[in-house]
Amino acid sequence: MARVKIVTDSTAYITKEYLNTNDIASVPLSVIFQGTVTNEGFPGEFDSFYEKLKASEDFPTTSQPSIQAFYNVFKPALDNGQEVIAIVISSKLSGTYNSAMAAVQMCETDRVTVIDSEAAGPNLKFLVEQANQLSLDGKSRDEIVDLINKEKKNMRINLTVGTLEYLKRGGRLGSTQAFIGTLLSIKPIIALIDGKLEPIDKVRGKSKAIEAMISNIPQEVKRISIAQIQNLEEAEEVKNILQDKFPNAEVTLSELGPVVGSHLGPKALGICYRW
Repeated sequence: MARVKIVTDSTAYITKEYLNTNDIASVPLSVIFQGTVTNEGFPGEFDSFYEKLKASEDFPTTSQPSIQAFYNVFKPALDNGQEVIAIVISSKLSGTYNSAMAAVQMCETDRVTVIDSEAAGPNLKFLVEQANQLSLDGKSRDEIVDLINKEKKNMRINLTVGTLEYLKRGGRLGSTQAFIGTLLSIKPIIALIDGKLEPIDKVRGKSKAIEAMISNIPQEVKRISIAQIQNLEEAEEVKNILQDKFPNAEVTLSELGPVVGSHLGPKALGICYRW
């Protein structure tokens, strides 16, 4: 058993197998859709949600984990003599960080640190995996926290969409903008900057958007993950391009779940990377 327990939330989109093998706890965010509240789930379990999303005019809302949900993870680890590091979705995207901090107060301990990753999806996953390896290597909680806080500054996420429909439904794009953008085949490029999603560019056509996202990747990149929503074939094509362009980088594929993905919709594609 590692001396430092690593905890994250469901928006890291880490597989059940990796979590179980490495004894990492993932606290789920919830999705409220068509009158039903469900936990977000894990990679491989998202298709049914997106099929409902495509068939419905409704738009889901999301909910951060409860304070109790984090407490129920922290307390057993503390009782086992472990220290805890929780690395969670950007505090500018969700109140998850606040729930985790409140749970620390409930535990009345100084042996838990909560890190605002300023990220989500694969970049959050990168941080969790690195923290886990550092814990297995015997690093102290302070050493791991220091390294993760430095690493989170060396990563970016660029995203584009298959359709503007879901940005419109989620209130991130006006109806007129969406109509004109669809007519002109405009694809926005959205980046996660200082923990907040911001539009940084717009181009005509999906292929141009992907080219622009690839051009943003620095040559010294170490890890890249192509994040997709029901868009595996295109993601595989981009993976091949990136492996040729960055032969020294580890390039993987990943899925985006409902909390992040509902605003982007099916056929969305993201390039997440750290250097």
